[in-house]
Amino acid sequence: MRNTKIRAVQYGCGKMSKVILKYLLDHGVEIVGAIDTNPDVVGQDIGDFASLGFKTGVIISDNAEKVFDDCDADIAIVTIFSYMPEMFAFYETAIKHGVNVISTCEEAIYPWTTSPSETNRLDKLAKDHGVTIMGSGMQDIYWINLPCLAMAGMNRIQKVKGVVSYNVEDYGLALAEAHGVGYDLERFNKDIASAESLPSYMWNAAEAICSKMNWTIRSISQKSVPYLLEEAIYSDTLGATIPAGRATGMSAVTTVKTHQGIDLEVECIGKVYREDDGDMCDWEISGEPDLIFSVSKPDTVALTCATIVNRIPSVIDAPPGYVTSEKARGLVYPTFPLHTYVETD
Repeated sequence: MRNTKIRAVQYGCGKMSKVILKYLLDHGVEIVGAIDTNPDVVGQDIGDFASLGFKTGVIISDNAEKVFDDCDADIAIVTIFSYMPEMFAFYETAIKHGVNVISTCEEAIYPWTTSPSETNRLDKLAKDHGVTIMGSGMQDIYWINLPCLAMAGMNRIQKVKGVVSYNVEDYGLALAEAHGVGYDLERFNKDIASAESLPSYMWNAAEAICSKMNWTIRSISQKSVPYLLEEAIYSDTLGATIPAGRATGMSAVTTVKTHQGIDLEVECIGKVYREDDGDMCDWEISGEPDLIFSVSKPDTVALTCATIVNRIPSVIDAPPGYVTSEKARGLVYPTFPLHTYVETD
């Protein structure tokens, strides 16, 4: 058991990081650095930035190299973009300084086939520097490990169907743009729904499920369609009203066929919510017996941030390289300070 506090750098100071910073302090983590390039937050004490109610002495810097050079961090929590190619340089910076990485990047949850070049390069780099990189968040427990655990009680599985939904307003501009928010139909079809479009977040989760269940994928495909409203709706993230008939987000359905004869159909809905909308996490598994369960209107932001923080000990203890969360040590609720759950000192 480790006797000293875990030292963390918050890399990316946007909406999600405000929750993460609070949760880190709640669980006895020492925050030793914070990085962002947004001039509106650079120079702020993280206590003011995250409304913690006190000064911390940790100032948000736009010089990542200096932050890592000036502190002895155990882990960097990287919360910037959603896809691996645009995240590579941020991960590389932390890893080259000998710092473990955990990230909310949605593709990072299982990027081996969707971004193989970046993932394999990061795997080698992390092994060379003796550190671990892992993606985590809501998908880790509720989209991957929870349905896999539930399936362990079944005699036979024929089909796995999952539907998740989240409010793109909670995650910042990069995610909203990845969902085509505000796009007209021509632009949506060209940039989002084309055959070259990026994988939905459920695509990567479905691959992780297959990895954990030891199913081999025969084929995988995706269809993305825009969410449209007949009335205009205001987006805080865009800072503008989305006219009627333009996309407020999208639904992406990923279909997986395995060599074991088990099919997966997983739908990922991300859109600007109306007042009565809420998050979803629904699972329907056909087989013997059939199994249906859901998490009722999950607070996706809070669950993502708590999972990221609670996952830190198993990242530090994992072998060097790129380790996906379905292969990591199981998560536990940290009753005691987080460093006491690190097995190696």
